[in-house]
Amino acid sequence: MENQVEEDRENEILKILKQEGEKQGLPSRFLDFYRDLFIAQLRGEQRIGNVNPGITKETIDERLVNGQPLITYSDFHVDYDVVNDLFINMTSIFSEYKDLFGELPKSLTRPISRKTLPKGLIKAWFKGTRLPASYVTDDPGEHSLLEAVVHATLKPFFLVYAKAVSGLIDQTRWRRTCCPVCGGIPDFSYLDKDQGSRWLVCSRCDTSWLFQRLQCPFCGSQDQKDLSYLSDDTGMYRLYLCRQCRKYIKAIDLRATARKILLPVERITTLMMDSQARDEGYEPGNSL
Repeated sequence: MENQVEEDRENEILKILKQEGEKQGLPSRFLDFYRDLFIAQLRGEQRIGNVNPGITKETIDERLVNGQPLITYSDFHVDYDVVNDLFINMTSIFSEYKDLFGELPKSLTRPISRKTLPKGLIKAWFKGTRLPASYVTDDPGEHSLLEAVVHATLKPFFLVYAKAVSGLIDQTRWRRTCCPVCGGIPDFSYLDKDQGSRWLVCSRCDTSWLFQRLQCPFCGSQDQKDLSYLSDDTGMYRLYLCRQCRKYIKAIDLRATARKILLPVERITTLMMDSQARDEGYEPGNSL
């Protein structure tokens, strides 16, 4: 029964990715890449199974009050056999689509390192610090690509951790600019069907949390002269912009559609909005 549920979930994700991606005019190569990525990550989730973070209710309450995410690096325990298998799979996928993303950094393709994801690299990426110089040059494109590979590799672990603790979050106690589960930066948002409340979506673990409508989720500015948004013709999609930090975040208004929405897929099928934001001189919240 569980295997059937996972298979149905995979089929649904791939179906919506293909339908909506083609509707938005995304190139088939992009859709093929994300199809392969989703499949690898979904299979990774199945292999990981359930996790027990081992944090008490008292610790949870204390961290939420203090503005600390529930899962810190010291709580993030992974099976390195699974990590390395995922890493090999991800480097293979990115290599196959080098026409889209460029050549992988040499640090990932050397025979001695291509089969393992170093713990130091995982730690730096988790904590949001600069990746070790031994793995990347000063080329911003190379740095972004390396981050993307690490992100893709660890995504299944973040998802299972989020499933374990996201239900423990009191949304009234967290209105911060980072994820309450893992401390990740939001890369998508939505307005809910009930009241049009604004929710941010974590780029790492897909957790959603309630946030102020009139505030930048990156620099925190509440100056209305800095904040604006662009909308498509249907009113379903919005591009929120902040002139203060020159960052943007995409959003979907769930009140404007009756179709099934899968937020991880919406990130991909709205790539044209990213191009629009960059053309306007804005960068995503996680850019260097």
